[in-house]
Amino acid sequence: MGAIIWFIGALVLAGLELAVGEFTLLMLGGAALATAGVALIGVPLWAEFITFAVASAALLLFIRPMIRKRLLKPQVLDSSPRALVGHRAEVLEDVDSSGGMVRLDGSIWSAKSIDPTHTFVEGEFVSVIDIQGTTAIVWKES
Repeated sequence: MGAIIWFIGALVLAGLELAVGEFTLLMLGGAALATAGVALIGVPLWAEFITFAVASAALLLFIRPMIRKRLLKPQVLDSSPRALVGHRAEVLEDVDSSGGMVRLDGSIWSAKSIDPTHTFVEGEFVSVIDIQGTTAIVWKES
């Protein structure tokens, strides 16, 4: 009977977490779920309360800070040309060490081959190795 009560408590706490959103009630719900598992093996009531207290403290002190740090970290959008390094580009105009044109991320870029002896012909796909100003430095697609 005790396991069912702890399980219902875990569900209620997890449901209330949806309204609060700070992970405290979720951690308490996790502790209640752990206590429900311990209660299934038939431990005395005092052991259930100790299990709940220890599990609550452990989750609140160790797991909650990691979850908050991971989920509440602001997402950074890199919109600089450097973000295009490593992308795939289609050669539109032959590319050699002196220049050429590629379609990169939906726009047309001037490009140069990283190897002065190698030329990429129209229709080939290349990888962007570096961005120097407004010129993409390219090499064979990997």
